Amino acid sequence: MNRKQFLHYSAKVITATFASTLIKPYYTQAMENITPNFQLPALGYAYSALEPFIDAATMEIHYSKHHQAYLDNLNNALLTIGYKNESIEQILKNISSYNRAVRNNAGGHYNHSLFWESLTPTRKTGAKTEIEIAIQREFSSLDNFKKVFAEAGIARFGSGWVWLIRTPDKKLKVISTPNQDNPLMEDAQDKGTPLIALDVWEHAYYLKYQNKRAAYIDAWWNVLNWNHADQLYTS
Repeated sequence: MNRKQFLHYSAKVITATFASTLIKPYYTQAMENITPNFQLPALGYAYSALEPFIDAATMEIHYSKHHQAYLDNLNNALLTIGYKNESIEQILKNISSYNRAVRNNAGGHYNHSLFWESLTPTRKTGAKTEIEIAIQREFSSLDNFKKVFAEAGIARFGSGWVWLIRTPDKKLKVISTPNQDNPLMEDAQDKGTPLIALDVWEHAYYLKYQNKRAAYIDAWWNVLNWNHADQLYTS
């Protein structure tokens, strides 16, 4: 190696070393800051707490297997395409910019998180909540609302969800969505704020109710967390 070649080689080594010193730590830090890490929310009650209406085996599988799978798949999908440090709600509101894997699993995570909060082992007592009063006003009676809601759940072909939402014009509306879609998604047919969510996928009820989705929906009213729905409605 002559002097000219040696100087050229030395300059390349120095440049590469300097660049790696400046760039690599920043790049590593940036990657660490955008690693997706969505996690299971705390259930807040025992798997058996909702019996006899929802059995412990279904709750354990639904929460620790199905929901966990959505989370794992969501984190992996976001890691693959590049995570922008968005909340789950932000992802849903910009869902058309993501692929099918993110859509299905972000929906699955959000929907199930709300579903767990929509359940309670404590029977409601006392005066009607504001949301119950609003439902009576909007649907003529609470019984009629339950009828409309149940019909939407029974009519959902295949897998999906039933929702009570508050529309952008502040009305209450019962809707149904397929698969893991929800009313927060920018391309939802009916957009609004979710207040009550009911999972009508077979994995939510098949161990106890087999193909009797109507019986599952009828039992579910006994563990609906009206206070949580009221907090969402009045917030």
